[in-house]
Amino acid sequence: MKPLVVLLLSFTISLVAIQVLKKRYDFGLSGRIAMSIMLIFTALGHFVFTKGMAMMIPSFLPLKLEMVWLTGVLEIVFALGLLFSNTKIIVGWGIIVFLLIVLPINIYGAMNTINYQKGTLDGDGISYLWFRVPLQLFFIIWVYVCAIRR
Repeated sequence: MKPLVVLLLSFTISLVAIQVLKKRYDFGLSGRIAMSIMLIFTALGHFVFTKGMAMMIPSFLPLKLEMVWLTGVLEIVFALGLLFSNTKIIVGWGIIVFLLIVLPINIYGAMNTINYQKGTLDGDGISYLWFRVPLQLFFIIWVYVCAIRR
């Protein structure tokens, strides 16, 4: 829920700021700025909640902590890449692939009731997916509309 609030609030502020500065609305740029801010926000979670996020990775995968850190860095790289006209399309596709790859990890975490913030097994469980899966789809559509299609 927090990433969605960050995305929508950042979008609104960006849209108004760009309109004031450029005297026109730029929905694509505002959307990319908002997604960049949201990605930085979620990337920070990879460094603050490392233990809990590592618990979300299935046991057959090695180097869990390193994968959490790497994906946090990758989100920061994506956030920066969205801000440049010459990289926004390739970065947009990269984000979509990334979101599709991490969705099963989110599903695994929910099925195992992992609370990634506490690093415990008392998370919301399957009910969390009723929000998370549509949210992931929303993020994919957002990136496509703001970075790839424009």
